[in-house]
Amino acid sequence: MLRALPDTSDNSLTGACWIDIVDPIPAEIAAFEKTFGLRVPAKEEVSEIETTSRLRVEHGALYMSAPLILATGDEPWIVAPTGFVLSKTALLTVRFVQSAIFDSVRKELNVGPLAPTVIYVCVLEELVDHVADLLEASSQALDDASHLIFRRENLRRLSRESSLLRQLLVRTGRTSERMAHITYTLVCLDRMAKFTIERGREWLEPEQISRLQSVSADIASLEQYAEGLVNRIQLLQDAATGIINVAQNEVMKILTIASVAGIPPVLVAGIYGMNFKNMPELNWAWGYPFALMLIVLTTLVPLIWFKWKDWI
Repeated sequence: MLRALPDTSDNSLTGACWIDIVDPIPAEIAAFEKTFGLRVPAKEEVSEIETTSRLRVEHGALYMSAPLILATGDEPWIVAPTGFVLSKTALLTVRFVQSAIFDSVRKELNVGPLAPTVIYVCVLEELVDHVADLLEASSQALDDASHLIFRRENLRRLSRESSLLRQLLVRTGRTSERMAHITYTLVCLDRMAKFTIERGREWLEPEQISRLQSVSADIASLEQYAEGLVNRIQLLQDAATGIINVAQNEVMKILTIASVAGIPPVLVAGIYGMNFKNMPELNWAWGYPFALMLIVLTTLVPLIWFKWKDWI
């Protein structure tokens, strides 16, 4: 029997094997504790990061917690601490935000009486599948960023449009942050699976132990996959930063060439702009054309030299 606690007036939970409480109120907490003799963990408790706080045994029941990820498209992901209390007679899940994951599991398993350990294994499997879907979405985002950076036809456009590079760095930075959340969630789920096998072996069926071991194996493969994505993120960020540096160097090169090529004609114009009476070219009929030709020549010579050096 699957049971949530939307109605606090109904405190008869006898026969329920999964109680899923969302942001519990005191009446719901009292109803559960009175029926099963187990304590409902508080939000501050399931938010602890120490392993000893996340995994412990009290009165024969396993108290566990993990930070689950609620993904909402391109919006920042929400990390929702969730508590699990597993005993021989019941499974309690305590969460403080709505999650479609638990709703979908509840619909799939609402077919008849099931052992709490069976439900618990199904919930863990669904959570691991959810994280795998998040990794696939992140991998697709990195593929799009990689195509944007490393395609030859995009390099010139990227070097000219700094806004695209900024967007690219923001996207890869967001993916990097998400990888940190995913990695930590996988570590916590793996600890939960191994902790359940170790401490609940006496009341776990061999099939359930095998499924929990499979969950740990899947988590290990997902962690390796996430590590590969982290390396790709670093590569893409380095590539984007390199493109920015190359673009800045091109700007500095142009400014350097312009300044060097502009110095000689400015010097010539300055000399012939002094208008001293003893200047021989002042009364020369060809003085003005000569000065113009000299300005053009002193401009072209540095440009030709830079071209010969393949700077432009």
